[in-house]
Amino acid sequence: METRSPFLDTLFLLRKSGTVTVFSNLHEISKKEEQEAGDYFETEFEKERLEFLSGDIHCNKEAAVWAAKVLYFSTQLYLIRKNTAKDLDKLIPKLKTTPDISSILSADLSLRFLPQIIPLLQTADPEDPLVKILEEILSQFHYSGIGYQLDLEKVNWEKDLKDRTYRKLYLERIVEKKAYELAEIPYINQLLIAEFGLHKNAFWKELKIIITNDSKYYKT
Repeated sequence: METRSPFLDTLFLLRKSGTVTVFSNLHEISKKEEQEAGDYFETEFEKERLEFLSGDIHCNKEAAVWAAKVLYFSTQLYLIRKNTAKDLDKLIPKLKTTPDISSILSADLSLRFLPQIIPLLQTADPEDPLVKILEEILSQFHYSGIGYQLDLEKVNWEKDLKDRTYRKLYLERIVEKKAYELAEIPYINQLLIAEFGLHKNAFWKELKIIITNDSKYYKT
């Protein structure tokens, strides 16, 4: 797609090359830009869906565009902070619908970049209120935050990972990111060890096997 706005430029460049352009002013996002972004993310989602081959999970455009706006304003607010504190809730809104697997994976197209942006914000200002807002978003959409330290003590893992496709993707990203804190949660550890089978050392030699008295967990 042709880039034609700071919002779309940011999304395309970040997903294509992993780089971000910070513009000199915050630009309001038009409905037309949101529609174009939604179409773009639908295409991107279909490309990624080929990897997990699920006919039941489709792109949630609303979630994808919401996450894109969160990402865009987060990157721009790294440098543009004059008179913006009062507008953070407006610039970084909460998703209006309850997250499901489709919205989690659709939002991940953008939210997966937040763990790289938050440390930059913290370095610029350790007391930045935007950091807390973004961490709260990642705690809700924690698939995108794998590898970033979050408070996930209240997560019901058996409920969250009951969908087979999402569970597979979640475990794969834990292995990819070598996210030890998640991998050593007993329930997740059990799932990983079962997936590795006899080839654990080939996949993740350093990972500890968590032993628990609960019979539903893996024992060695």
